[in-house]
Amino acid sequence: MWLSFGVGIYLAGENEVIRKLAFQENVYLGKLIGKYEEQVSGNLSQDVNFDLFWDVWQSLEDLYVDQEKVIDKKLFYGAIKGMVASVGDPYTVFMDPKISKEFSDDLAGAFEGIGAEIGIKGDILTIIAPLPGMPAELAGLKAGDKVFAINSESTIGITIDEAVNKIRGEKGTEVVLSIAREEEDGLKDISITRDRIIVHSIRTHMDGDVFVIQITNFNDDTEFLFNEAVREAIDKNPQGIIIDLRNNPGGYLDTAIEIASEWIESDVVVTEKYNEDKKIEHLSRGRARLKDFLTIILVNQGSASASEIVSGALQDYGSGLVIGEMTFGKGSVQTLDKFPDGSSVKITVAKWLTPSGRSISDEGIEPDIKIDYTLDDFNNNRDPQMDKALELLASGNFSEFIATTSEEEIIENNN
Repeated sequence: MWLSFGVGIYLAGENEVIRKLAFQENVYLGKLIGKYEEQVSGNLSQDVNFDLFWDVWQSLEDLYVDQEKVIDKKLFYGAIKGMVASVGDPYTVFMDPKISKEFSDDLAGAFEGIGAEIGIKGDILTIIAPLPGMPAELAGLKAGDKVFAINSESTIGITIDEAVNKIRGEKGTEVVLSIAREEEDGLKDISITRDRIIVHSIRTHMDGDVFVIQITNFNDDTEFLFNEAVREAIDKNPQGIIIDLRNNPGGYLDTAIEIASEWIESDVVVTEKYNEDKKIEHLSRGRARLKDFLTIILVNQGSASASEIVSGALQDYGSGLVIGEMTFGKGSVQTLDKFPDGSSVKITVAKWLTPSGRSISDEGIEPDIKIDYTLDDFNNNRDPQMDKALELLASGNFSEFIATTSEEEIIENNN
């Protein structure tokens, strides 16, 4: 009740609210009066006295010790964030205009920075790979470069997130990385001018007779690029295909269905469960151009959401062998509502079930073959998960590892 009230006031009186916020005034929009008591369900049986909200707002403005930090816009967005967070779901979140734009940019695979993959190897910030044609490569940065300082600030003990925040920045600005190379003595400063970076979500390559498709996200460009990868795979006719979904946090549902449809011909790919009485089955698009290729899917703890939909569906039907580590278990559905000021809210509306009825959220996807990828492996450039996949595809037969689920079982589990 109170939510619809608040939205109505905001839409009707937007200009007045903004004017008052701009003048740092206390804003009383009205109130929902009356005492309330909690029902067993936890809902309020009567109206809420909304004066409490403004009383707390006023107390902060009157009493907080660091008054320069009491900014009405921050209070306003912070209040909304708190309201949304109160449901206790980490995936139901309010995003202010800045965060909302960053979220949209991530889905578009675009940001402003230098265009390089980084990691921590042997406790040292290291360039994993500069992206082709991007500022990092053009400035001379190389894979394996060890970064000891960013703009003269030491990187000792730095986290990946901290490093990313320091390296990224507005287009046209500069960042200086102090790097060391094995074949060179001392540190070398490389100045890089940041630019708009477009990161393609799919990369392909041949490893011997095996076609490897790495999918980093299910973004705006993924469906188009995957269609190109499918045509390339058919043209090269490899001995097998590896779909690398490790550290892929997910993305668009429709894209996951499109990708799974290249193996699954005419069956359920994933079920969207809203409650016990409402379920929506999402069916394959029916192409299945890759169904006759031996296929292995690589996953780890960073494989989530759309990655789990694809790997779970292929695993259920025996269309692919899943190798790696237990996936993240992010099996919920969010809808995104955008607002006129540029902010947005993601709200969980349902949960994902694999074709056989497994709850991704509760269980994650358990690999058919469990293989760890340790820090020692990373530091020494080993990849036991990929090695195992290549070994099995070279053998040409891994049917003993695949457990299929019949169509009758899937229908029964979804009813």
